[in-house]
Amino acid sequence: MKNFLRLIRYGLPYWFQWLPGVLLLAMTGVLDTFRVLLLQPIFDKVLRPDAPEGPILLGLANNRWHFDLRSLIPHFMHMHNAWVVVAFALILCTLVKGICDYLGTYLVNYAGFGLITDLRNHLYEATLRRSSSFFHKHATGTILSTLINDVDKVQTAVSSVIGEFLQQFFTFAVGLVFVIRLGGQLSWALLLFIPVVVTSSRKIGREVRTRTRTGQDKLAEIQNILHETVTGNRIVKAFSTELWEILRFKEAARRLFRANLRSVRIQSISSPLMDTIGAIAIAMFLFIGRNEILHGRMTMGLFGAFIILLFKLYDPVRKFAYFYNSFQQAMGASSSIFVFFDTEDDVKERPRAVTLKGFKQAVQFENVGFSYSTEEGEHQILHNIDLEVRAGEVLALVGPSGAGKSTLANLIPRFFDVTSGRILIDGQDLRELTLVSLRRQVAQVTQETILFNDTVRNNIAYGQPDVPLKLVKQAAQNALAHDFIMNMPQGYGTVIGEKGFRLSGGERQRMAIARAILKDAPILILDEATSALDAESESLVQAALGNLMQGRTVLVIAHRLSTIRRANRIAVLEDGRITAIGSHDELLTASPTYQRLYQLQFMDMPENQATDGTPALIAGAQE
Repeated sequence: MKNFLRLIRYGLPYWFQWLPGVLLLAMTGVLDTFRVLLLQPIFDKVLRPDAPEGPILLGLANNRWHFDLRSLIPHFMHMHNAWVVVAFALILCTLVKGICDYLGTYLVNYAGFGLITDLRNHLYEATLRRSSSFFHKHATGTILSTLINDVDKVQTAVSSVIGEFLQQFFTFAVGLVFVIRLGGQLSWALLLFIPVVVTSSRKIGREVRTRTRTGQDKLAEIQNILHETVTGNRIVKAFSTELWEILRFKEAARRLFRANLRSVRIQSISSPLMDTIGAIAIAMFLFIGRNEILHGRMTMGLFGAFIILLFKLYDPVRKFAYFYNSFQQAMGASSSIFVFFDTEDDVKERPRAVTLKGFKQAVQFENVGFSYSTEEGEHQILHNIDLEVRAGEVLALVGPSGAGKSTLANLIPRFFDVTSGRILIDGQDLRELTLVSLRRQVAQVTQETILFNDTVRNNIAYGQPDVPLKLVKQAAQNALAHDFIMNMPQGYGTVIGEKGFRLSGGERQRMAIARAILKDAPILILDEATSALDAESESLVQAALGNLMQGRTVLVIAHRLSTIRRANRIAVLEDGRITAIGSHDELLTASPTYQRLYQLQFMDMPENQATDGTPALIAGAQE
């Protein structure tokens, strides 16, 4: 019920469409029932040549409720013949019903699609604004399944299904009123069937809701496999694991198949069950109605209208099981959606956070610790980090893989929050600053370059769509990317494909460097930016990085010691602790870890190659 009420709140902005739409569908139900009631005068008057002139009644004259059809005809039309009156009423009723049905269905669907559009937009916004830990905890396929499949289930219920449901509901409600009015005591026998219908529908609905959630989870498994194998198709081919991946996909598809079959088995019970209940009810009323006609308490036309109305009630009741199942599927899907909404972010912007105007002095780590929780317990990554990076300084981080270098760098733009201690920028705690103003001061270039399936110009100007093309070209020139861009078919208007697959590794890196140059942030984080490149590409990237680093405060994460020779200081991390800090020459004598890394890197190289390095000022492994 809580999730249902939350969905309803998304529909409130569309009350101007909901209200007239519901009223028009209610009128559709009334007119649909009215057409069935016309069967009484058709049997009692139109089809009986010997029928006397007089009132054309719906209901019995001696009943408290009856209605003369002639009152619908304007006096100036002078229509008194039974056939003319009934034909006029039938055609007019059908035309008005069609208009109400069309407008009501359109308005209700307008409101339903508006609701689902707002829900989808809100879900995407909420997902995109989640902290980095959210994306570590949830697989990409699971996130995509919630954004697409779960929202689609809700869309089916609140758009197409709800319009038909309202029409059938009002048809049922109005029909039930007329059945009771026309049938009198005969209609009370309907009460015998209500408990059976309600109880069976509730039990089936609860089971459908559970099965739907299971099916959606199995579909998320398939999307995970699809995402992994499509994005990692080169690895699949390199290791010749196509057959293994196909078998893995088939097994996941088989699990989804079984889950869907279990859901179908439950849903399929509804229709035959309602058919059986309806058939029993109508057979009983035929027997009772025969006696009513024999004793003169009902006319043939009245009983005909009564029994047809029963058939009309039977159709909505049968469909209600389908509607109920659809709504239960939507509730099962919405539970996953609202879990995403309700997830607490690890990184939150505090109320009345301060806007960081710029960066001028230093970034300071004061007794910083960082840990994360898993099912296996707490994992401590960083311990008691005390470090100061002064404005304009180039500081390199080195150490074994898994030492915490990337984690330390990711704390500066607050992708994660420290679990102890604090980080200061110009004396201000990061947690007291607005996230937008903080991240505006930081640019990153990583080994895994993220490019979008868009033009070269839009990739370089990402986040700055209105920047002049002149500045984009200037940034590309500084990143040594302008020449290869101009050799592309459309130059800066060339679409580079998903993740920039049409570019080489070095070209992608230089595109990322151009983007960082255009951002012009005072703090630069370089994370393993050249470790995957060949010598020629690395030399071009290093030259581009030299342009990027000018006048900036740079934090370099490095595995390749040949790339950090021009750093002002080098910090050595081991097991999440800074064990040494100093210049290259100082660490060669003071840090055994640095000495070991240096020897592993250069022991097979000629001496001049080991000492004469271009400033490859970066690299970093994802911790």
